[in-house]
Amino acid sequence: MEKDASAPDPSRQRNGFSGVLYGEFTDTLNDGVRYSVSLTESALTIQRISSSPGRTKVVFDLSDCVGCRAYRGPDNADIGAYFTAYFYPFKRRWMSAGVARQRVEQCFRVALVQDPLVNLREAERWAHAIRDASVLQAPRRDGVVYTELRRPCRTMILVNPHSGRGQALQLFTGHIQAMLTEASVSYTLVITEHQNHARELVRNADLSQWDALVIMSGDGLLFEVINGLMEREDWQQAIQTPLGILPGGSGNALAASIHNYSQLPPAWNEELLLSCGFMLCKGLVGSLDLVSVHLASRQRLFSFLSLAWGFVADVDIESEKYRHVGAIRFLMGTLVRLASLRVYQGRLAYLPAKEAPKPQKKNVKATHPTSTSLCSSFPCHLIPNASPKQSSLTNCIDMNINQNSITNSSNVITNMRPETQSNNKTTSLVDSLLPSLDQQVPENWTVVNEEDFVLVLAIYQSHLAEDLWTVPGAMADDGLIHLFYVTAGISRPALLRLFLAMERGSHLACGCPHLVYEKVRALRLEPISQQGMITVDGEVVEYGPIQAQVHPGMAKLICG
Repeated sequence: MEKDASAPDPSRQRNGFSGVLYGEFTDTLNDGVRYSVSLTESALTIQRISSSPGRTKVVFDLSDCVGCRAYRGPDNADIGAYFTAYFYPFKRRWMSAGVARQRVEQCFRVALVQDPLVNLREAERWAHAIRDASVLQAPRRDGVVYTELRRPCRTMILVNPHSGRGQALQLFTGHIQAMLTEASVSYTLVITEHQNHARELVRNADLSQWDALVIMSGDGLLFEVINGLMEREDWQQAIQTPLGILPGGSGNALAASIHNYSQLPPAWNEELLLSCGFMLCKGLVGSLDLVSVHLASRQRLFSFLSLAWGFVADVDIESEKYRHVGAIRFLMGTLVRLASLRVYQGRLAYLPAKEAPKPQKKNVKATHPTSTSLCSSFPCHLIPNASPKQSSLTNCIDMNINQNSITNSSNVITNMRPETQSNNKTTSLVDSLLPSLDQQVPENWTVVNEEDFVLVLAIYQSHLAEDLWTVPGAMADDGLIHLFYVTAGISRPALLRLFLAMERGSHLACGCPHLVYEKVRALRLEPISQQGMITVDGEVVEYGPIQAQVHPGMAKLICG
C-alpha cells in the first residue's frame, strides 16, 4: 500500500548497503530535483531532498510491486542510466467510494560517474534488488499453502476474441500487455478461432514449453482447457499445470471468486481485470477443486464452477442473445424468465459433506462408474409419494444388484490425491463416491422429498458472476460442492429479492422457506420434465440424469 511516512531515516552509507540499500538519484525530467531512495526487504522509501518543510517522503510496499527494469536513455550522449519500478497499490477511486489497484510508476536517473556502463550496472543492481525483494513480498493469505511460478515464467495466453462484448483482445492489449512486460513475464498469445479450439490445443500441446496456461475470456474457455488437459494420456501431470484467468467475458465468475478469496475490496470490470493481472504477475499458485460430472450417455466432463438446472440455466443460455450488452445480459435474462416462471419436475439426492468418509492414508480402488439409460436411479422406496409412473420407471432397475459393489463404490475413502485405476495402457480417475447411474444411491445419501423445483444449482466457487456472491464462505479448494435448490411455490417477487440479495451475499439471511442450501461431496439429479436445460460451467450439456463428485485440490490455480 502506498502511504506517507515521516519517520527519520537511520544513517546510511551513500549509494551502498548499511542494513538497507541506499542511493541518491535525480528526477528523470529535471536534474535539479534529487531523491534519496532506500530499499528494505519490505518497502521502497523515496524522499525528495529539499530544504523546504513538508511531507516529502513516500513509502511503497513491495507486495504491490510487479517488477523493475534498468535501461539506457534514448540519447546516446546521455551518460546516465535509468531504473523504473512498477507498483499497483490500492488508492481511492476517482469517481466512486472505495479503493482499487492503480498503476504507479517510479523512475530514477543514475549518473554517479561519467562512465555510462558503470551507471547502467548500478541501475541494474537496483532493479535486480527491487525485483528480488518484491517476489518475496507477494501477498499471502494466512493458512494457505502456495507454490510459485517458475521465473522467468513462460506463459501461454489463450484469448477468445468473441467473449463478452467481443472486447477481450482489446482489454488484453489495453490493460494486461504492459503489465506483463513490466513484470518480465514472457508469453505467447493464442487467439482461439472456433469452439473447442483451446480444448484441442492443450490436449496435444507440449506442456513442457509452458509454466502456466492463462485464459483471457469468460469461464467457458477455461472449461475447454481443463477438459482438454484431462483428456490427455498424461492427465495426472498435465492437470498440475498452473491455470490463470483474466476476465474478458460476461460472467467472469472464477475471476470474481479469486479476487474475493484474496480478501480484497470488491472490484468489477477493468478493476477486476487489473486485480487478476496483478496476481498473475506475482505468480502465487494455490489449489483448485475439480468436479467430475457424469452424463447418461457415459460421457464424463470436468467442472470448476457450477452445475445448474432450471432458472439459472435458463437465464444463462437464453440471455446469450443479449451478449452485446455485456454483464447486464444476465439481469435482462432474469427479468424475462421471471415473467414466465417455470417449474421443473425431477429427483435430487446428495451425499452430505458430514457423511463423506474421512481421508485415510491408503487408497481403495473402485470400479469406474458408468451410466446407462434414463431408467430411474432413485429406488421407489426412497422417494416419498412416488407416483405409479415413477414406480414403473424404478422397477426397471435390476433389484438383484450386488449390494457389496454399491457399498464399496460409495463408501470408498476419499483422498486429497485422486484415486486412479490402471490398465496396461492408461490410468483413469476413479469417482469413488458415485455408483453408476443405473444403480440406487447408497443409504448414506439424502434423497430430497420435493420433486417440483424452480432451480437446482451446485456451485464450487464463491461467485456465480461478477455481481453474484453466491457462497460467501466458499474457497477454491474447500473440497465442497455447495448445493442450492429452490422449490416450487416461491413468488416472482421473492425470487427476485433472492437474486438482488445475492449481489451482497446476504440471500441466505432472507429466511426464504423455499431456498435450501447444503454442503455436499456428491450429488445426483434426474429430471422428469421432458423439456429443460442443464449447464456445466455455463455450457449446455446433454439433458437427462446427471451426477457429480468433487475431487479436492486436483488442479493448480494462480491466485492471491
